[in-house]
Amino acid sequence: MNDAVEVTLRAVGVLAAFLVLPLLVGQTEHKVMAHMQGRLGPMYAGGFHGWAQLVADGVKFVQKEDITPAAADKRVFRFAPAVALVPYLVAMAAIPLSPDVVAADLPASAVFVLAVTAVGILGTLMAGWASANKYSLLGAMRAAAQLLSYELPMVLAVASVCLAAGSLSLTGIVTAWSPAWLLFQLPGAVVFLVSAVAELQRPPFDMPVADSEIVFGAYTEYTGLRFAFFLLSEYAGIVVMSLLFAVLYLGGWHGLASDQLGWLWTLLKGFCIAVVVIWLRVAWPRLREDQLQRLAWLVLVPLALAQLALTGVWVVATA
Repeated sequence: MNDAVEVTLRAVGVLAAFLVLPLLVGQTEHKVMAHMQGRLGPMYAGGFHGWAQLVADGVKFVQKEDITPAAADKRVFRFAPAVALVPYLVAMAAIPLSPDVVAADLPASAVFVLAVTAVGILGTLMAGWASANKYSLLGAMRAAAQLLSYELPMVLAVASVCLAAGSLSLTGIVTAWSPAWLLFQLPGAVVFLVSAVAELQRPPFDMPVADSEIVFGAYTEYTGLRFAFFLLSEYAGIVVMSLLFAVLYLGGWHGLASDQLGWLWTLLKGFCIAVVVIWLRVAWPRLREDQLQRLAWLVLVPLALAQLALTGVWVVATA
C-alpha cells in the first residue's frame, strides 16, 4: 500500500474513533446515571432506549446562538475550545488498540500521551482568562492548581509501569504485561485512575465547574457549539484515559483470540473503566478544595513513590 494512502487511512480511522467513542461514552453516562438514580429521562427518541436523544442534543447545540462577551478577548475566547479538544485527538493517535491497530507507534508513546493530554488545560485557562468574568477566571485557576497537583502522581504511576516493562512504548508495555501486574501494580493503578478523574475535572473533583459556587467555572460565558466542544473534550478525555488505563494495567489486547480480536479487547476494557468513571460521578459527593490538595500531596504522591520504589526493587531482584 502506498505510504500516503496508509497515512490517510490511519488519520481517517483516528478521526472516526474520536467522533464516535466520546459520543458513545456520553450516551452511556446519561443512561447509567439515569438507572442508578432512578430517573430514566427521555426513552423514546429514536426508539430503543432513547438512543437518538444525544443526536437531538447535538442539533440543539448547533442551533443555539453563539455569544461572545463584549469585554472578552475575542480571539483567545473563540480559540480556547479547540485548544481543549485537539490534544485528546492527538493522544488517541498514539494509543495502540492492538500491535497492528495504532495510528502512530512512537518509541516513547507513554511519555507522549501524558505530555499531550496535559496541554488540554491551556484551553481551560484561555477560556477563563479571556471571558472577562471573575467566576470564569476563578474556575480556570482552580483547574490549573488541580492539574499541577495531580499530574505528578499520574506521571509517577506511569513511570512505575514503564520501569516494570522496561519500555516507554505503550506497545512494548502491553507486550511485557503479565496477569501478575493486576496485583503488583494495583496501588499505582488506583493512583492513576484517581489522578485521571481529577485531571478531567470529573466528580468528585469538579471544583473548577462547581455550579453552586462559581456558576460553571471557565465555561460560564460559552454557548452553542463552542460550549459543546468543551463537553466533547471532557468525554474525549474519558476515552483517552480509559484506553490508556486498559493498556497500562489491564493488558490491552491480551485475551481470547487476541490475534484477531485484540483491538476489541482493548476497547471493551477501556469501556469498563469509562463506566467506573461514570459511577464515581454518581456515588461520590464533591470534595472541598483543601481536601483535593490533601488527597494529592499526602496520599497519592507518597503511594505513587512507594509503588515506584517497590517496582525498582522487583526489577533488580528479578534481573
